Amino acid sequence: MNTLAINTSIIVPAWKAFQRTLPVRLTTIRDDAQYEQTVAFLNGLLDVVGDSENHELADFLYLVGQLVEDYENIHVTIPDAAPNEVLRFLMDQHHLTQADLAEDLGGQPVVSAILRGSREINARQAKALASRFNVSTAVFM
Repeated sequence: MNTLAINTSIIVPAWKAFQRTLPVRLTTIRDDAQYEQTVAFLNGLLDVVGDSENHELADFLYLVGQLVEDYENIHVTIPDAAPNEVLRFLMDQHHLTQADLAEDLGGQPVVSAILRGSREINARQAKALASRFNVSTAVFM
């Protein structure tokens, strides 16, 4: 049996120091207030990491995103729809046109391509849309 040795005398102080540097506590999300704080932190990480899968914080972004996703899977009802369909629904609900989203998404042709399904929503766009509609970025990814 191949097991990794766990040296708690090193890990515990490092973990506590790491947690103190963050604006949110990295743990299972237990309530809506903690969820909102973690989503805000996730959006900040998206600002830094963007679309770069090679960014040094990309794995950290993934882990924080997983905490948010785990909470949403239990507590938030997200329609089972493609991101472009969710966007179209939110646009209808907010009485927005493609031109209204052009600046956030990179131009009216980009909005049109996303709504047609011929272009996917990237991380930067998902963050902008999440902020505009006050939803998690996960609904657009």
